Amino acid sequence: MAARNDEDLALSRRAAAGDSAAFAALVEKHERPLRAFLARMGAAEIADDIAQEAFLKAWRAAGQYDGIARYSTWLTSIAWRCRLDELRRRPRALLDQDADHAENHAGAEVRDMLDRLSENERASLVLCDGHGWTHHEAAELLGLPLGTLKSTVGRAKSKCRKMWSEAGND
Repeated sequence: MAARNDEDLALSRRAAAGDSAAFAALVEKHERPLRAFLARMGAAEIADDIAQEAFLKAWRAAGQYDGIARYSTWLTSIAWRCRLDELRRRPRALLDQDADHAENHAGAEVRDMLDRLSENERASLVLCDGHGWTHHEAAELLGLPLGTLKSTVGRAKSKCRKMWSEAGND
């Protein structure tokens, strides 16, 4: 187990025992990357709400973190399920409309490319290339076989290169 996992495991155990300062340290350490992931997954306008819900669930389940996976993997899996639940509750048109108002031009181009990928392609690409997760970690989170995840990342990259090229950005 890496030293980072040891530290996060110790903080999580302290949080499970009711130490709010330990949990605050986990939130401070993992909040920014979690919100960035959620925003890139097409939930920018609700990323704060989803992250907050994920952290509340992580606080309640702090004793369940075993330190085998990185804390960020465990937390992101909670946030991923929260995101899926929220997307089922909200009509996609409302999410798209909110996102259109929040983006700048450069971000809109990237967002458009990501939006044209399938949900699994987008998640795989964002996790592995955007957030530096290993293929194994991303496959575990998304519930995909490792080979499928690797193929999905490759396909997503290929599609993005093609879209980039077609837009005249060679």
